Amino acid sequence: MTQRTDTPPTWDERTQLATFLDYARDTARAKCEDVSAEDARRAPLPHSPLMTICGLINHLRWVEYYWVQVMFLGEEQAGPLTDATDDDPDPEMRTAVDIPLPQLLAEYEEQSARYRRLLSDHDLDSTAKRPIRDGRHVDLRWVLLHLIEEISRHNGHLDIVRELVDGRTGV
Repeated sequence: MTQRTDTPPTWDERTQLATFLDYARDTARAKCEDVSAEDARRAPLPHSPLMTICGLINHLRWVEYYWVQVMFLGEEQAGPLTDATDDDPDPEMRTAVDIPLPQLLAEYEEQSARYRRLLSDHDLDSTAKRPIRDGRHVDLRWVLLHLIEEISRHNGHLDIVRELVDGRTGV
């Protein structure tokens, strides 16, 4: 079972932000424990065919990639997000059905560890290399808060999908 805590070991701002980000990530992984391969790919919401457990985990991976590597570090965008269109805005959710959930979770954990190390080398006031839509450059603090919000919001989606596919609640 995934061990998680939202209580930081120290009370400085960086440790608090890192602890809450890890807590949100760990919660997403905990919501996937013991789900069958079939249920991980089921889309129980009739008007949301991409809303699967695999799709949500893959989306979280690519959202973090986008905000850390593309926006904050300024790297060129790669992967399924480059295929996004108005008709297919979330290709990372569609393509996830072909990837086993244990692989998605392992890749997400590895990526989380890499980003944890990488971002620890930057001051919270460091600004992103790329601007957001309105032209402003956000700082690392904003990126971390945004990721906490994004992952936490999708944890609610994971709650709903998990309950609908196999009845499990309360994770």
